[in-house]
Amino acid sequence: MLKIKATHAVKPAEVTPTNLMCLSDVDQVRALTHATTVYFYRNPGHFTSNINILKDSLSKALVAFYPLAGRLRWIAHDRLELDCYPLGAELLEAESESRINDFSDFCPTPEIKALTPPIDYTTPIHEIPLLLVQVTKLKCGGICIGLAVSHVIADGRSALHFVTEWAKIARGENSDSASPFLDRSILLAQEPARPPKFDHPEFNPPPLLIGHSSDLEERKKKSVVAMLKLTKEQITKLRDKANEGRANNFYSRYEVVTGHLWRCASKAREHASEQLTIQSIVVDFRNRMEPPIPQSFFGNAIIKVFATATSGELVSRPLSYASSKIREAIESVTAEYVMSSLDFVRNQEELSQYRTSHTVGCAAKATILFHNPNMQVTSWGGLNLYGADFGWGKELYMGPGAIGNDGKAIFFPAHEGDGSFNIVIGLQVAHMDAFKKFFYQDL
Repeated sequence: MLKIKATHAVKPAEVTPTNLMCLSDVDQVRALTHATTVYFYRNPGHFTSNINILKDSLSKALVAFYPLAGRLRWIAHDRLELDCYPLGAELLEAESESRINDFSDFCPTPEIKALTPPIDYTTPIHEIPLLLVQVTKLKCGGICIGLAVSHVIADGRSALHFVTEWAKIARGENSDSASPFLDRSILLAQEPARPPKFDHPEFNPPPLLIGHSSDLEERKKKSVVAMLKLTKEQITKLRDKANEGRANNFYSRYEVVTGHLWRCASKAREHASEQLTIQSIVVDFRNRMEPPIPQSFFGNAIIKVFATATSGELVSRPLSYASSKIREAIESVTAEYVMSSLDFVRNQEELSQYRTSHTVGCAAKATILFHNPNMQVTSWGGLNLYGADFGWGKELYMGPGAIGNDGKAIFFPAHEGDGSFNIVIGLQVAHMDAFKKFFYQDL
């Protein structure tokens, strides 16, 4: 059982800009919901003292990261802008009867999700905080910090940059050397609007199950979440299998594991051989632009692209085939392709159908969904996930606070640092047992 004991509005400690900030054309097609993560600490000390430290340091961190203290608001043509007037982030104090040991593998079940801030998405968007923090005192004396960061405002790299700097301030260190780069105009399409140079299938509706005219039936089916583990040795075995016969240009860990997930899902879902299926891939393009975007850029510098195949091809051909499709999609993301994507967005009269699933106000019209027969795997492999020390030591565990829907997965290195990886995946209940069997049977 969990109780919210207090709620605080935390505003920047100093005067910050109160301007209206334009959002990039990448931001405009992000989901309107928040990305959630959880951080567990075993014995951080006195809870009230820790709350005061977190509030004070958050207030100071929001000076540099002031967009997080603002609010979104609607403007013409289904677009959003950022009102930087500092209404503040929201920090909640909570108590739970749960103990850390109750969360055996930290799989983002409803019990884990309860440790992240509750958000009522029926509230007008201009009233919803862009950053929410829930600090939960656990019965064992440990605490969980649950974060919710607006998808529109920050991608994973940006959100983790903020957490790193907040933690530095909390433990008394200077964070001035890593100020965020806040100019989102670098990711605006040129004016006047130009036609996109490339086709952009990632903005098209993904394939439906053969014989279905919509995905409504698949959306209604119950899903379940699992936490899977891959040891360093198991990943090496998968890579060796995928790279058999290749003298160079070996498939990466991500390409191999993502291809493996895609194949196993097609087997578990028992698709017809001619069933078309896509694997949605999230690519960080900071280093792909000309010139590269600063690593401290605070916003969204990611793009989704699709790998496409038939289930019959995935299942009957070796793992290298699935991995090659993943690589082909990733390599399509060039600076030219990103700019063409911005042009595509700028040319749209209405954007709700391009915002991904679980998006407020457009679920009925959203086309970018990843239910059966499709998948979306996001890698956190290149992110600075661990080491959030707020003054009482580094976290025991950090990971996602929730997973979206059937077909969604997150792939990230295990906290132990031994080369193993965790995979959190959501699938329909009817498919999960078979998926696990196929996932491990060749390892």
